[in-house]
Amino acid sequence: MNKDLNIKFEKAYIIASETTHKLPPDIMLKFYAYYKQATKGNDYKQSKNDNVELRNAFKLNAWLQLNHLSEDEAKQHYIKLVNKHLKPKK
Repeated sequence: MNKDLNIKFEKAYIIASETTHKLPPDIMLKFYAYYKQATKGNDYKQSKNDNVELRNAFKLNAWLQLNHLSEDEAKQHYIKLVNKHLKPKK
């Protein structure tokens, strides 16, 4: 594991978690999907509830589209997403 990458990822996660900035739904789905791929890899858990909400279906679909990425690659993409949408511009 790349310790520096993990530190940067944790910092990016904190920024994203604490933001009050409203982002479009498609960007929020990217945040979700990259985070899940970075922390869970391809360990998808199927809901036992047959009445899966549409929102959860979109979230799972976004995550499934990233199954080609390693956890480290997903962390790098997540960090870039935070830097692009949540970091103050200088």
